[in-house]
Amino acid sequence: MVTTTANRVLRNTTPAVTERIQERTACRLRHYESHPGEIPERLRELDREWDIERTLETGSSSLTLLGLILGTTVNKKWLLLSAGVQGFFLQHAIQGWCPPLPALRSLGVRTLQEIEDERHALLAILQEPRA
Repeated sequence: MVTTTANRVLRNTTPAVTERIQERTACRLRHYESHPGEIPERLRELDREWDIERTLETGSSSLTLLGLILGTTVNKKWLLLSAGVQGFFLQHAIQGWCPPLPALRSLGVRTLQEIEDERHALLAILQEPRA
């Protein structure tokens, strides 16, 4: 089944993990509400944060290249690694799920939208009038 792009990762993340990611973000936002001077540095951190797609793309590419190198230099059976990784990456593109997704989400790797939501909330804090 092909899923929509916007929510495919969230649909394949357990509610408990999504809630934990959202709570961590909310906790950070509460901190920055009382420490607005620290927001510019946090915004720079968000610019450097890797989202789930970039993380999966890098892992997929790295394992595929490893399989190709080992397949051509050690044993042709290593080419199965490349085929398997790309099969799962295709599954992620179509359905939004692949084997590393649950582990990466459990580690707190966020979607681009989750990162951007935090960015917009931080910018809104900066816009609030101070007493």
